Amino acid sequence: MKGLVIKNTGSWYVVRTGGGEQVNCKIKGNLRLRGFRCTNPVAVGDVVRLEPKPDGTAMITSIDERRNYIIRRASNLSKEFQIIASNLDQAVLVVSLANPVTNTTFIDRFLATAMAYRVPSLLVINKVDLLTADDDRMLLDAVRRLYESIGYTVLATSTVTGEGVDALRLSLQGKMSLFSGNSGVGKSSLINCLVPGAGLRVGDVSAVHHTGMHTTTFSEMLDLAGGGAIIDTPGVKGFGTIDFERAEVAHYFPEIFEVGKECRFNNCTHTHEPGCAVLRAVEQSRISQSRYASYLSIITDDPSDKYRKEDYGQ
Repeated sequence: MKGLVIKNTGSWYVVRTGGGEQVNCKIKGNLRLRGFRCTNPVAVGDVVRLEPKPDGTAMITSIDERRNYIIRRASNLSKEFQIIASNLDQAVLVVSLANPVTNTTFIDRFLATAMAYRVPSLLVINKVDLLTADDDRMLLDAVRRLYESIGYTVLATSTVTGEGVDALRLSLQGKMSLFSGNSGVGKSSLINCLVPGAGLRVGDVSAVHHTGMHTTTFSEMLDLAGGGAIIDTPGVKGFGTIDFERAEVAHYFPEIFEVGKECRFNNCTHTHEPGCAVLRAVEQSRISQSRYASYLSIITDDPSDKYRKEDYGQ
């Protein structure tokens, strides 16, 4: 029997079979003994094979080959990475520019990781109703122009005024979409607008630290009325990359990769080499300082220090 993993609670997986039945499942022991270097060998979005048990539960015995997936560095010291979700049509990164402010390095690391694992990205700037001052609106316009100029689709949304929600709903139709973002950016509120009856808990933002408090505690797939589904994931405070070859990082920054074709040396790292077109473009503001700083933050990651505290969140 085969099914689709629609929820991961940490101790149980909920699998929806072809007949629409939802079955609580555990992982067969040998799945954890096949060289997996992750905290969760099974992820929401996986197509799996089941071995039914007399009590109505089942064992997950194998996982079909994934079309794609997104991973992040795990905080669990005994493992290396966490699979966020698999078999995706797009990754929706929800950010905010006020209460809390999403760090641009977090944004860039997420977008680079999605590109590395062949998942198209959509950037959603939420809580735009809070951006009432002229400087705030200028910041919104600048961030939007930056990422649109690179080639990303950017939507500005507010669950308070309804701005952009219909456009977001349209962009999700018929697609399997991962929703991710820092805690407190309003991801759960957005999903409650998009999926009537979802009833996700909405948390407050700390007045002291200006960061969100986790409300989603496990990953879950939520079906959309018009077709497609959202995979909701717990809010993350950082996004550590993993398994990036230093020489390939520029490939995941489209503007750096394109300009890098003009560099004098084919193996240019875009850090110090003479005749580096990327360094020249940064000096001339044709490549943004923030994007270049994010590129440097990845290529200077210490691969031997995979478990250090992540500081690329808020």
